[in-house]
Formats: sequence, structure tokens, C-alpha cells
Amino acid sequence: MAVNLFGFRIGRPEADEEKQNENIKSFAPPNVDDGSMEIAPGGVYGTYVDLEASAKTEGELVTRYREMALQPECDSAIDDIVNEAIVMDDHKGPVEINLDKIEYGESVKKKIREEFEELLKMLDFSNIAYDTFRKFYIDGRLYYHIMIDETAPRQGIKELRYIDPRRIRKVRETKRKKDQKVNAMIHRGYNEYYLYNPRGLTTSTQGLKIAKDSICYVHSGLLDNRNKMVLSYLHKAIKPLNQLRMLEDATVIYRLARAPERRIFYIDVGNLPKMKAEQYLRDMMVKHKNKLVYDAQTGEVRDDRKFMTMLEDFWLPRREGGRGTEITTLPGGQNLGEMEDVDYFRRKLYKALNVPITRMEAENQFNLGRASEITRDEMKFQKFVNRLRTRFTILFDNLLEVQLVLKGVTTREEWKDIKNDIYYEFAEDNHFAELKYSELMRERLSLLRDIDEYTGKYFSQEYIRKFVLRQSEDDIEEIDKQISQEGDSEEDDLDQDQDQEQPNQQESANVQPFIPAATISEEEQQLVDRMTEFMDTVISEDEHG
Repeated sequence: MAVNLFGFRIGRPEADEEKQNENIKSFAPPNVDDGSMEIAPGGVYGTYVDLEASAKTEGELVTRYREMALQPECDSAIDDIVNEAIVMDDHKGPVEINLDKIEYGESVKKKIREEFEELLKMLDFSNIAYDTFRKFYIDGRLYYHIMIDETAPRQGIKELRYIDPRRIRKVRETKRKKDQKVNAMIHRGYNEYYLYNPRGLTTSTQGLKIAKDSICYVHSGLLDNRNKMVLSYLHKAIKPLNQLRMLEDATVIYRLARAPERRIFYIDVGNLPKMKAEQYLRDMMVKHKNKLVYDAQTGEVRDDRKFMTMLEDFWLPRREGGRGTEITTLPGGQNLGEMEDVDYFRRKLYKALNVPITRMEAENQFNLGRASEITRDEMKFQKFVNRLRTRFTILFDNLLEVQLVLKGVTTREEWKDIKNDIYYEFAEDNHFAELKYSELMRERLSLLRDIDEYTGKYFSQEYIRKFVLRQSEDDIEEIDKQISQEGDSEEDDLDQDQDQEQPNQQESANVQPFIPAATISEEEQQLVDRMTEFMDTVISEDEHG
């Protein structure tokens, strides 16, 4: 089997592979969800016509996503999402690899861990993990150029260089062959590569052709309705954000126009002709109008009498026969303090960004209470963050595959077998994680006390350990082993204590009680002496027969 690596092909020629798979035929192309740009087979590259303008639109979308991230509401929501996904800890890194389910030896696992740590150093993940994840969330895609030493590929990856997604695009050429038996075009796979243009691919489809294995590409997994373009997680928030911006601008304009109370001057012009009536009205305006303007640059107060705007007074002529000259007041807007429409679109924007509304409202204070007090929105938000993490870890899978293959730790076939058994553990918030664990353990122990009297009658020990204490088979085996070891050590300690107590008891039996002389009177002392002499006499007689 041939291997394509960084533009080089090692193994049998392509014709042999096609001959080997000639019995596997299909008229339908495989389903791909990476948003690659398809071009017609057999055409000269760079001369085809992109009728759907997909290459141009993708660059514009990335620019629009970045402009959206500059808005205050979006920026606050993005910060909450990235802060939940990436937790920086002083004692360990933001992410660690878990190889417990891999059935390899410890030496191979150690090498995999070392290569993973080396990749994290190349990405500078311990320092810029927040920025990297933020780029992935906003742009919806990440591109890294995998740089190696062509003279010594066994040394692995030398450098990982980030590429702006507006300058690179994945291209896919369809390979087809006509089958005479079915008289139809049979799909024979794709020829995939990347197109790079330092000036961007928004207006041009010309660029440098790069091998597929030289680029590490990770995307959000969200596609448009035509499956032609990768979308960002911010895409569904474009419309709510535009509506919110327009409504806020309209609210500001309305308040500026209707906030002041203006006067209406009805001037009696009698039977004057139209020209003279207008001149008379203008003279009255100039005579009674007095507009003082403060100049902030010079600090002077100047008189602007020749300008009149709609925010000021109104002057209207009134003919003879009606009422005379009159001055009335036009009231300002009555509903200037209502913000229900703005709040509605703001909540709609937060829902589009999958952020709980309670995090954005100032009156709802953050409370680190019991884990049972978490709302359903917070649980949904946590699941959304876990999905983002899972999608982001494809970056580690792709880089680790190249690194392990180059250094000869595993082959591509072996990597496919162990890929699904590798997990990445992101750092969690220590306070909340400990709080949640302690509360779960407290509830389990409380349930264990309640169910203890039914143990052996309705419930078995194994059932309780698996479904009440939620212990897995590995946990049960490990705990039993620890209990047996602790029991053996306690018995050894008990035997040692008993061995030490036995000689002490023997010594205490041989020791005669000591009676202090100060506590015996003279008569008692004489009696003791007589008894001692009597005993000595009896013993001597027994010895002499």
C-alpha cells in the first residue's frame, strides 16, 4: 500500500491501487464535510469558473465573524465560552492525554505522551491556549503548516506555523471514469490539496498548490445548506446582532428627535400678501430668537442666530379672522424609557450564542453554591462546551498522527486502530469540580446508609457497588486489592504488638511487689522478720531430711 506524505509517494504506483480496487465501484461520490472547493475533473487548474463564488464568500464570512467578535455583547459571550473550555491551572497544563484504554506497553505509551507534550510546546499551548481556542471558535477553522526537515524526516515535526484562513483553501478534484458496462461515469475518488495565496482568496483563485499532508486543517463541522462552505459558531448570531444594532440606533435617533419640548409660535400676519407675510414671519424669528452655543475648542460662547433645526421652535403664520398670535408647547416623547424591544433582541442574541441569559444580566449575581442549584441552561451550556472541546481535539489527533508516523512509533494503520481509544482531558475549574464531587459522594453515602438494611435480602453487594456507588469493574478490582493490602498490613501490626506484649507479661510475673519501708510500722516489721526466720528454718530442715 502506497503512502502519501508531504507530497511524496512511497510504495506501489497509483495504477496498481486502482487495479486492486476496480471491483469496488459507485456512481455517487463519498460524503465529505470539510467544506472543500470542488473543481471539474480534467480542467486546467486556475482557469475554471466558480459560478457559486464559494471561494470569495468564505473569506468575507471570516472577516464578518471577526467584526462580530468586536461587538461588546458578542465579545462577552465569547469570553464566557472560551473561559469554560480552557482553564489555566498553575500546577498542570490546560490539556492532558489519556492512554488508559490503549492495549500497548508502557514504553509505547510513554513515547506517545512525550510526543504529545512536544506538540503542545510547538503550539505554545500552555501560554496561548486561550487565543488558539478563540480563533477556532470565531473563524470556525484552523490551518497549521507542518514543517519538517526533508533531509531527516525521522526527526519529526520541526515547527507548526499558523495560517490565516482567508489565505488558504482546501481544493478537491473529482476523479471519474466511464464504465462501459453500466454506461455511466463511475466515481473513483478525489485528488485533494490546498491552495495558498498570500494576498487572500477573496477575489482570486490563483495560488500555490500545497500537498494535503503538509497542512493540518480543523473546522467547526457546521456547513451551509449546500455543504459547500464551513460556517462558524457565530453564523447564526449574524441576524440577531444586526437587528440589535439597528434597533439601538433607531432608539438613539428617536430619543434625540423627541426628547426636547419645543415651542410653536403662531404669528398673526393679517391680510399681508404671501411674500410680505413670509418676510414678516422671518423678521419675528430673528427678533425673538437667541441661540447661544458653547465652543469646546476655544472655550468661547458664541451667538448663532442664523441657524434653525427641527429640534428647536416652530414658527407658523396665521391669517386674519382666526385667533391672534399664540405660543404653545409641543410635548416630548412619552415612551422614551421603554427598552423592551432592545432587551428582546439582546436575549435573542445570547440564545443564538448558546450562552445562558443569567450570565449576562447584572441583577443575577454569580453564586458558587451547591451543584444541585445549577439551572438547566447551565447544564446545556456545559454540554455545548464539551462538544466544542471534542471538535477542537481533532487538531491534536491530526498532529499526533503525523508526529508518530514520522518518528516510527506507530504506522498509519495502527493509528487508525488506537485513534478512538485516545482521550484528551481538559483542566476543569478546581472549586466547582471538588464541590460537585463532594456533593455526589455525600448523596451516594446517604443512599448507601438507607439501603444497608436491605443488603443481602433485596440487593446484592455487587449491585450496590455498581449502581449506587457507581463503581466500574476496574474500580471494584482496584478497591478490593487496596482493602486486602490494608487488611494484611493491619494483621501484621497486630501480631507484632502481641509479640511485644507477651515478654512484658512474663517479666511482670517474675517481679515481686515492692513495698516501701516507710509504710510499715515497727511491730509489723518484727512480725515479718519472725516469719522470714521461720521459713528459713523450715527450708533448712527439708534440705537436711
